Amino acid sequence: MQADRGLEAPALAARTGIVCTRARTASERADHLAIRHQVFVDEQGVFGDSDLDKHDRDRSTVALIAYCDEVVVGTVRLFQLDPAAGTWQGDRLAVLAPYRTRGVGAPLVRCAVATAATLGGRVMTAHIQLPNVDFFERLGWTRTGGTELYAGLPHQPMRIVLPSRSEALALVKRLEDGVNERGQ
Repeated sequence: MQADRGLEAPALAARTGIVCTRARTASERADHLAIRHQVFVDEQGVFGDSDLDKHDRDRSTVALIAYCDEVVVGTVRLFQLDPAAGTWQGDRLAVLAPYRTRGVGAPLVRCAVATAATLGGRVMTAHIQLPNVDFFERLGWTRTGGTELYAGLPHQPMRIVLPSRSEALALVKRLEDGVNERGQ
């Protein structure tokens, strides 16, 4: 993978701008893991050799990827915490450095929220690195409690109430069709 280009994507028809979708193929899953490794291991040093954990071995964990003009540039994963309560966890949000000012993060977070809702979720939680708390608040997330250590770094626990399933399905479709760099 080349850090300045991202990962080459398969043909995405006439989709331009930012496209967010589930990682469905082995190649897309490999892109998901490669971006996480580059951001959390190589760049930030959050993890030593690997950021893989038990959730990566769980087939019910959902990986999402973001393309920017047909190049894979971001990812996030989500998994169910409490099926009875409809609680999902979003984590490992990662966007390659050259694309962080291109508006990839917001559609990727919105896709995670909407995807969890389409799967029956009612609430999503996340542990947010402190410099990103304001960004998440602008997306409708709220703080829950004080900061805590997560992966060895201070994080702010946050949560968001998920949209209705019908709203979520429409949003997932829109994000799969592509949005401009302002997330529209």
